[in-house]
Order: sequence, then structure tokens, then C-alpha cells
Amino acid sequence: MKYRILGATGLSVSVVGMGTWQLGGEWGRDFTAPEVGSIFDAARLAGITLIDTAECYGDHLSERLVGAAIRHDRDRWIVATKFGHRYTGLGLREQLWSTADVRKQLEDSLRALAIDAIDLYQFHSGTSEVFDNEELWTMLAAQKKAGRIRHLGISVGGAIGPEARMYQARRAKEVGAGCLQVVYNRLDRWAEESLLPHSGQAGLGFLARVPLASGFLSGRYGEDTRFAKSDHRSGKKAEEIASLAREAARIQREEVPAGVPMAAWALAWCLERPGVTAVIPGCKDPRQVAQNAAAADLLD
Repeated sequence: MKYRILGATGLSVSVVGMGTWQLGGEWGRDFTAPEVGSIFDAARLAGITLIDTAECYGDHLSERLVGAAIRHDRDRWIVATKFGHRYTGLGLREQLWSTADVRKQLEDSLRALAIDAIDLYQFHSGTSEVFDNEELWTMLAAQKKAGRIRHLGISVGGAIGPEARMYQARRAKEVGAGCLQVVYNRLDRWAEESLLPHSGQAGLGFLARVPLASGFLSGRYGEDTRFAKSDHRSGKKAEEIASLAREAARIQREEVPAGVPMAAWALAWCLERPGVTAVIPGCKDPRQVAQNAAAADLLD
């Protein structure tokens, strides 16, 4: 494993982290605590230290499973979670952005994770209107001073539009945030013209989320793939699935070196872009953890 400094936070993180959206039950299966424990054992073995979760991956369900898995060695992990939403069903979220709501979410996340402080607490895909609540950032600064939050970040939502994304990125340091989390992968490169160069110029860390394009860059899915109703990807239209699968197949034929697993190549592709600090792919079992971690071996 290799490690990099996450921008202005100063945190040293493994370049391959571990996303845990799947633990909330929206990726086609539910997880038991022993299964999650095995996944984290594989992460330990691989040298992974960065975990990314959220309040709305299930109703704090992912956080609870993460907390149980790290209770014996919490200090080796960089724990990142988020605020702003409540899970209300598959693909459904309630918006909760008032200062009082976020303060309660913080309490609930600390309790679910069973930790005293969150290493990276991230504004989670909100509009610029809710972002501009100065009272919210004042409260979060006070929580940092109290030692319950170590650092702040901004998870820039794709649905809010390019101008809003850039506005929040430009104001990141003003509100005390030291890094951005952005959807970025070989199939989705919109961040290259704005957020990625800005993060480098501003000294912000950059976490690439969905770096395997929801699994399409793993080489596992074809044009005829259909996802179970319990999988959030079931909302994709057949034409979209076919288009993503065709492009992924082309990339595998033309860009991935022979003998190199596509998933590891796709993660390394992200990590080799200037300004990217780490990737946070999801995983469903220990084998996938090891496959993702192998991306670090492909870096120069």
C-alpha cells in the first residue's frame, strides 16, 4: 500500500480506501457483522486505513457495522462520514440541513460508529442554499474545537449542477474544509475541467468516489445485465446499462494491459491523475478488497 497526505487536512491516508455504501443495503444484499469483520480483516492485511461511510447508508446502518468492525483498533483507521440526509428507503433520502438537525446527526453518527471523534466529517451533496448557512459552519467549527470532529470536507453532489459544485469547492477553505469528495472515474471525467485542477491549486485533498463506475469498470457487467430490485442500480435504463457496458468493454480491449485486472487498472488510472489523493471503491467480500488494493502496486 502507498499513502498520501489528504490536502489541507494533513491526514495520511492509504491511496486505496474503502467505500461502505454497500453495507447500508442498497447494493443488492444485506451484510452480517461477521461478513463485515472479514472484509475489514482483508483491509488490514492490505494496509488500507481510509474508510468512507455516511449517515444515510441505511439509517446509520453502515456506520454501525463499521463501528463494530474497528472497535478493537480504532486508532489505525481514518474514519470519514457525512451529514445532511436521512435514509427513508431504497434510493430515498430526507433532506436534513438545519443546524439542530446536523448536530443530532453528528451525535447519532458518533454513537453508531462507537467513537469519540470523526476524522473527516463531510457536507453531503447539498445545494448551495443550504451550504450558505453560516450558523451551520459555526456549529461545526465549535465541534472541531471540542475535539468531536478532527477535519471537515465537502462531498460535492453531481445533481446540483456544475456552477454549484464549483461554488462550494471555491468556498471550501472559507468554511474550514480541507478536502473534496467527487465522483470521478474513467467513464465519468467531468471533474477534470474544474474541480480536480482547483483542488490542486487550493491545496485541497481529492477523494475519487465511485471510481469503478458502480462496478462497470470491474469488467463484471455486460450489455444485458439487469440488477435486482434491492440494488440501487436497478433504476438505470437498459440503454444506459448497455452503453456503459460497451464503453467499459472498449476500454478493457484498448487500454488495459494484458494480464492486468480491470478493476485494479481503473483505480490506478484515477490515482495517476494529478491532484487525486485516494480512491474509495466499494467491496462486497475480502477478495474484492484485495483486488482493489492491488491498484497501489500499479503506481509508478
